[in-house]
Amino acid sequence: MSNGVREILRLDGICKSYQVGLPTQTDVLHNISFQLDSNDFAALVGPSGSGKSTLLNVMGLLDQPTSGELYLLQQATSTMTERQRTELRGSEIGFVFQFHHLIQAFSALDNVLMPLMLNHGKPTAEDRDYARHLLAQVGLEKLAGRRPNELSGGQQQRVAVARALVTKPALILADEPTGNLDSKSAATVFELFRKIQVEYQCAVLLVTHDERLSSACERTIQLFDGRLQSADEHQAR
Repeated sequence: MSNGVREILRLDGICKSYQVGLPTQTDVLHNISFQLDSNDFAALVGPSGSGKSTLLNVMGLLDQPTSGELYLLQQATSTMTERQRTELRGSEIGFVFQFHHLIQAFSALDNVLMPLMLNHGKPTAEDRDYARHLLAQVGLEKLAGRRPNELSGGQQQRVAVARALVTKPALILADEPTGNLDSKSAATVFELFRKIQVEYQCAVLLVTHDERLSSACERTIQLFDGRLQSADEHQAR
């Protein structure tokens, strides 16, 4: 691709069913195909029950599709072992959830370092320096030693964003990341994702019910009844 833009994620005919072959078989995703590149800042939208959570789990390599292929960094993932998928997920995908899932006994800095600890054990001095850099990027450099219960909800979510970035992932998946925040904190976190996408050249996909946020993204990927309605760029605003 030109201008340094690279393919991050590609879904090719993804289907997902549960209870396959049984009378209770439930088909959740139907022939989903789209691509996310390193310059993409996209929203995933759709009514409750449309398959957003299932699709997010498939994209995050937390669940496997029933059929179709998912490519992450142009690597087909269907033939990988579970260990290979886990390693790829741990190094190339950063997750941010509606609930930040910070560990209360750990400082903000150690919470940011947690993915590296899980991947490699004790963090190096270089790891700690990078985690401090990320906390500075999210405006929390002076609060690195505080525990989550000493931070506001918006600050805790910014720690979670820094944690998602610590492995230098190619893809950030955020599931309702502003759902528990007031409007001012939500706007701050949203702008933080924008800044991150540009600076780190990672694809960002936000699942949101907030139309103001989805309309501010460059792309909207819309699901309805497990089917892709659109994956288009917004018209210039």
